[in-house]
Amino acid sequence: MPSDLTLKTMNGIHRALLKISGGRIGWEASKMPVLELTTTGRKSGQARSVMLTSPFQEGTTIVVVASRGGDDHHPAWFLNLRDTPDVEVAFKGAPKRPMKARVATSDERARLWPLVVADHKNYAGYQVKTTREIPLVLLEPAS
Repeated sequence: MPSDLTLKTMNGIHRALLKISGGRIGWEASKMPVLELTTTGRKSGQARSVMLTSPFQEGTTIVVVASRGGDDHHPAWFLNLRDTPDVEVAFKGAPKRPMKARVATSDERARLWPLVVADHKNYAGYQVKTTREIPLVLLEPAS
């Protein structure tokens, strides 16, 4: 599984690609839109941003997958938003907008997971690699 350093390096390269291309390259990956998710660090209290893909959107709800490539541990961004669900999301370099994050309920996951893996089979492969149930996170507009 990828180390924290590898994941941070990949995120840095992604951000550099966005910057160098003036935002023309990097807002789509594997036929999914890319978003910038900003959480509050659960230990530091500092803003932490990560680039993620969203395999499914439903109305104003954005679905992201806390897969970490099938690792047995949750990604840090997931732990952050689980503790502090007030997040910010930006698409295609648009201004960040406040959203609330929550883990999909078991019924929601049962409905959404097949929709996610139908078009993005890599997530099904990640689930096979780990014994943990990979969470789906729902990002919804803040009220």
